[in-house]
Amino acid sequence: MLYLLDADTLITGDRKAYPLRRFPVFWEWLQHQGTIGNVKIPLEQFEEIVVGRGELVDWLCSAESRAALILNEELDPALIADTTLTGYGVLDENGVEQVGRDPFLIAYGRAVPGERTVVTFEVSKPGKRGANRKVPDVCRDFGVPCCSLYEMIEVLDFTTNWHR
Repeated sequence: MLYLLDADTLITGDRKAYPLRRFPVFWEWLQHQGTIGNVKIPLEQFEEIVVGRGELVDWLCSAESRAALILNEELDPALIADTTLTGYGVLDENGVEQVGRDPFLIAYGRAVPGERTVVTFEVSKPGKRGANRKVPDVCRDFGVPCCSLYEMIEVLDFTTNWHR
């Protein structure tokens, strides 16, 4: 199973769960998981993060992290369009901005059915419509598995005494 990381997974992971300066072992493990092909960040989600500043951005922009974690793949534009239209509906300019790059993340999950899981901190809110829909709900509609960072960590068996 390939785990595809949403931008919020890394941002929230760094800010609230595993700050880079306090838990470097987690980030080393994550980079290793990317190297062996278990975890990737779609370019669109990577770009959402690196517009900022700080330790996470510096770490992500390092040659080693980029090589290990960036999903080196192009999506069929028709798949992105279908994910957006079917998953969110017709969106005006504000809706497109609100949805951001989530349709890309979900489309990457759809690209290889049954072999990819989207990782996000977003929480399901099935009553939301249009641009307010949440990643887990859109994933569910397309049959794309979705989990939290903590669930991924459990499955991939991260421990703080992990060594490369």
